[in-house]
Amino acid sequence: MGRGYGIRGGRMNSTTVASTDKSSWLRITTHYMQLIRFSHTIFALPFALLATAWAFVVPLPPNSTFDGTQNYLSLRWQSLVGILLCMITARSFAMAMNRLLDHRFDGENPRTASRHLPAKILSRSSVGWFSLGCAIAFAAACCLFLPNRLPIVLCLPLLIFLAGYSLAKRFTNLVHFWLGTALLLAPVCAWIALRGESVQTGPLDVLPALVLGIVVFLWVSGFDIIYSCQDVDFDRRSGLFSIPVWLGVQNALRVAAVCHAIMWCVALSMSLALPSLSLGWFFRANLLVIGLLLIYEHNVISEKSLERMQLAFFQLNSIISVLFLVVGTIDAYWR
Repeated sequence: MGRGYGIRGGRMNSTTVASTDKSSWLRITTHYMQLIRFSHTIFALPFALLATAWAFVVPLPPNSTFDGTQNYLSLRWQSLVGILLCMITARSFAMAMNRLLDHRFDGENPRTASRHLPAKILSRSSVGWFSLGCAIAFAAACCLFLPNRLPIVLCLPLLIFLAGYSLAKRFTNLVHFWLGTALLLAPVCAWIALRGESVQTGPLDVLPALVLGIVVFLWVSGFDIIYSCQDVDFDRRSGLFSIPVWLGVQNALRVAAVCHAIMWCVALSMSLALPSLSLGWFFRANLLVIGLLLIYEHNVISEKSLERMQLAFFQLNSIISVLFLVVGTIDAYWR
């Protein structure tokens, strides 16, 4: 007989136990990543990062309380880490709360019945603790922006607003615009976290991030209207609210198209009305590409053909968000 936890005698060795534990943790982590749709972070994170990049390009206002010898924001690694952590934890909290509050509807809807809570892959208590952990981690990440106290002051109202989206479909057809507002806050909050003292001194300092947030608001609201069209029958039977339930699928798609048309115009205005960003022909050329992608998105979806939702919702919109980040950053720094 050998020493330790050999296979002989029916006992597993320590390597096998460690491998099993590692596999278990990996499986659990994968379930939580799927629960919060971690891949969908691609919709909001690029705009928070773009606002972060712009925050270092736009000159500080003359009456800023920063060191008078500085014309631009100083780079701090704590702030960059804080932006990433806040985005990840806030979004994870919002998605986990959405799954938690909507678990009954998810179980009754054939399209979502296989999600983790209705399928009992994860328990409601574990998801609740996960949500609480994300909220605590978000609040802790806000401390990285000190001495700027605004992120800490605003973190609780922000989390309440994010959680409220999951309840909005129970009382308003404008639920899509609640989601749009939630993602509007990504670039605005990133800007406030980095330039809080400048914003307090001169509130108009936040204008570049606010206009970018309006672009995000219209873009997200539009594609969420499109996405909700596939659940219109279930929502109507369940007494849930949405624009497709209110206006019908065809008219809802028209509302989404109007949102995206206005979004494109607002994005174009950024290169004309915000000279501090120095956005030029490269950014405007990028908008032509984005405009074509939006037109294609609306052409592949119709009232009688919603089966290409994955293409319209995830793939095309992922390209659009990355294009905004890459081109918006390059053009702003290309002075």
